[in-house]
Amino acid sequence: QVQLVESGGGLVQAGGSLRLSCAASGRTLSMYDMGWFRQAPGKDREFVAGVSWGGGRYADSVKGRFTISRDNAKNTVYLQMNSLKPEDTAVYYCAARLRSGMFASIQRDDYKDWGQGTQVTVSS
Repeated sequence: QVQLVESGGGLVQAGGSLRLSCAASGRTLSMYDMGWFRQAPGKDREFVAGVSWGGGRYADSVKGRFTISRDNAKNTVYLQMNSLKPEDTAVYYCAARLRSGMFASIQRDDYKDWGQGTQVTVSS
């Protein structure tokens, strides 16, 4: 099991940027596919971005604005979020899944380890 702690959330105006971090402990992240999901009030938790050895993949709603990256030496995954929109407002969660393919899964139920989440609020 890997323990995940997100940070970097906050309040930002539309058009602004934030960088979320997900620090892992207990296991080395190089063994895992990593994903970022988000959940807005009253909505299901949805896939945002994922990274595996084949590279990153993104939800259509964030493609071209968000970038996922990982630093295995620091055991940390990042989500750089640019050109933020009010509809990006949500709690953002980091998730881990033992590596199983070329690209990270977009399915929430495939991920076994989750962080506690960090709030991102984008004002208009």
